[in-house]
Amino acid sequence: MTQEYKITLKPVYSQTIPTPDGVKLPKHWSLSWHQLATLEALRNPDIEVVFNTAMTGDGKSLAAYLEVLQGEFSAIGLYPTNELARDQETQIRGYIEQFQPEDEPRVVRLSGADLENYAENEGLKKAAAISTLTSQREVLLTNPDIFHYLHRGAYIIHGDSPDKLWGRIDKDFDLFIFDEFHVFAAPQIASVINTMLLIRCTNRRKKFLFLSATPDTNLISRLEQAGFRCQVINPVAQNKYQFPETEEEGKQLQTKGWRQIARIISLNFIPLEPAFKASETWLKENSDLILAQFQKYPGSKGAIILNSIAAVKRLTVFFQEIFKPYQLTIGENTGLSGKSIKEQSLMADLVIGTSTIDVGVDFKINFLIFESSDAGNFIQRLGRLGRHEGYEKDGQIIKFEKFTAFALVPNFLVERLFQVDSPPLEVNSIYERPFFHDVISEKYRQINDFRGYYRRWAFVQSFRLYYKLSDRTIKQQYAQSREQFQKACEDVFESKLKSIAGRVSGWAKDWKALSGKPGNPIADDAASFRGSSPLQCGLYDLTEENAADRFKTYDLPGILGNLEIEMWTEAGFIRTLKETAQRTGQPIAKGRFAHCLAFMKLRSYREERLNWKFTYPGDLQPIADAWKVQVLTGVEIWQPDNQWIGAINKRLKKEGLVCYVIRRPVSEVRMRLRLPMHFQIYPISDQYSFHDVSAPYAIAFGHSALLLDTLAYTFKSTGDEIWVV
Repeated sequence: MTQEYKITLKPVYSQTIPTPDGVKLPKHWSLSWHQLATLEALRNPDIEVVFNTAMTGDGKSLAAYLEVLQGEFSAIGLYPTNELARDQETQIRGYIEQFQPEDEPRVVRLSGADLENYAENEGLKKAAAISTLTSQREVLLTNPDIFHYLHRGAYIIHGDSPDKLWGRIDKDFDLFIFDEFHVFAAPQIASVINTMLLIRCTNRRKKFLFLSATPDTNLISRLEQAGFRCQVINPVAQNKYQFPETEEEGKQLQTKGWRQIARIISLNFIPLEPAFKASETWLKENSDLILAQFQKYPGSKGAIILNSIAAVKRLTVFFQEIFKPYQLTIGENTGLSGKSIKEQSLMADLVIGTSTIDVGVDFKINFLIFESSDAGNFIQRLGRLGRHEGYEKDGQIIKFEKFTAFALVPNFLVERLFQVDSPPLEVNSIYERPFFHDVISEKYRQINDFRGYYRRWAFVQSFRLYYKLSDRTIKQQYAQSREQFQKACEDVFESKLKSIAGRVSGWAKDWKALSGKPGNPIADDAASFRGSSPLQCGLYDLTEENAADRFKTYDLPGILGNLEIEMWTEAGFIRTLKETAQRTGQPIAKGRFAHCLAFMKLRSYREERLNWKFTYPGDLQPIADAWKVQVLTGVEIWQPDNQWIGAINKRLKKEGLVCYVIRRPVSEVRMRLRLPMHFQIYPISDQYSFHDVSAPYAIAFGHSALLLDTLAYTFKSTGDEIWVV
């Protein structure tokens, strides 16, 4: 290794407080300041929305469910990943066991796959399945996607009143909890605002709680603009954290009622060239360093968090061979990992994964290596380390000796942190977490927050909800609520219902003229939670040992670059799925494969990423000159030496793709507009630029197209001169 860039992060202690009257806790328990402050805010009739910004590891989950554990109170917890919901279910059941409330809260967890399997096994429609699963429950754990579509009438059938599900569920539950909300972008935030407005206009006295160490200022300001009475619980601002210099100072704080929530961390910055496989290469070249951690500190548990699924897959095999002689186990946890592999991975000595393990899952490690794509991502992933003193194994407590992290970062970040005049950080120095987080936020890449989305696109969701409130079955019942909802949405999103109605009608006419079919793909995308996935394919993963876990979905761009595949028929895929379900006795939700572009067998993961691009048979210039979201047909793929391209293109060119085309190379658009890492934007050539070395156009799909629409004006030009607003 070359020059080291190492700093130390001080431990963190959170202030606890005496238990007040009216709050029941298990013996020898005490609440952190923020936990009681959250409880008091939720009990305050003048507060509707609470934001808890406590640091990672300080018990925000207990703060969320404390009122449920006290008595007659019910809550819906909304989690961005199914892994996090599963982790939270374990925590909540543990709280119930420890608190022993007189009326034990009944808990149910509901994912899309759970819902589909339950409905199929019980012979129920999805609406009936949701009603059965959620009735007479005090805690419902699900994801914001289901919550969104439940309020949009996705699970009911024609003729049902639009409020058939949400009318009861919104009344039955007192509190709506949104966890790790900072991971969502503008379309999801808009959805939550719209749903909250619907709930407030059709119900009364409901509470909303957001848990995030980095709350979205757009969300808070817009909720206040809508008239919600908000309160932010911020322990940092209230000096409720202490950062002792020495172990003795820490012991003194504990005697005064401060609880340790994060351990001292040795953080090493590893500067890397911004090249494909740079992190993977470093990890392979420094495998001895990683193995030495487990040999020097027996009982260690570690995690490697990367951005690429393919890299994780390759590295899992690589490290399994290295660790096997030492009886050390390797786990894998990615979006393409089977359910059983994900669950087992957190028990391994070293887990290698992607974002599936960096969003809130509470696993116990003392060694961490991680990539990151921006400031928020960096802070989020580092927060996985130092939360626990040790773990239990075979009835014994194994205590960690030391907490070490390696941050694999672009070399420009190391220059900004350590090598400029008056650098914000100095090698071998010691820092407090809030200061360090501020430095990272200032010096690392900040992604675009797309604040223009709310005014331009969020009201499409509002329009759809307003339209459903006008349904003949509930029109009279919700007459006043509908007027209140319209006014609130117009205030928050600074748009008028009539203007949005005209735009929606225009998109429908354009689509009818293009395809000859009824429908409205642009409005459908704008009204969805995560956007459509027109490039999603069904995968039968031959690398997966568990047969029931072989059925997966993945986007075509990721497949083209990283996977070795074989084309398959939809009939063959579905037939094998049904046979596997019967043979294994494990239900496999088939609904998620209903709209796949193509079906393939996944044979292996490529060592090197392959080049490819989209192509268009006509002239893209007039399409780009329109500067608007459009539906495009005829798009195909170009990739040399791929025998399956013809079969893929046969399907792809028939698709109507919601897109935005801009005449700039992808790399320039990404850099200039500070786009997120997984933003769906790709290179595309037309008939005039097909043979160009690099594609002169960029194309974005789905939600990414809508988001790009709010920023693309910065590329408008007069002649060749670019002007920026």
